[in-house]
Amino acid sequence: MELVCVTIDCADPAAVAEFWNQALGWGGVSASDDGGGALCGPPKGGMYLEFIRVPEPKTVKNRVHLGLTAGSLADLDAELTRLVVLGATVAWEEEFPASVAAAFRNVVLRDVESNEFCLSGGAVPE
Repeated sequence: MELVCVTIDCADPAAVAEFWNQALGWGGVSASDDGGGALCGPPKGGMYLEFIRVPEPKTVKNRVHLGLTAGSLADLDAELTRLVVLGATVAWEEEFPASVAAAFRNVVLRDVESNEFCLSGGAVPE
């Protein structure tokens, strides 16, 4: 068995796919003519994200969300700024003991339709 995609319910599949395509630096968006769905994925293929239009709005916190890394702790703030410019909003930042926080941060954001995702920087000390 192999994971091939993650499907996200949304109101505007093309707009949400475009956000994620730009956020991840992937190869483009393919959207259905009727607006019912869209895909984005890496330029060389592999696992992709699928966005499906649903009639109901998002009302509660996601039970599954994407976890991303900015790489180093030093790169996290610049990546947060870039994602906010693309339309993300910061929901909250996790709090850790000082010994962890000195080397690792994890910020929960929301995409353009308020779907939560995490962006971390650094590494949790062993």
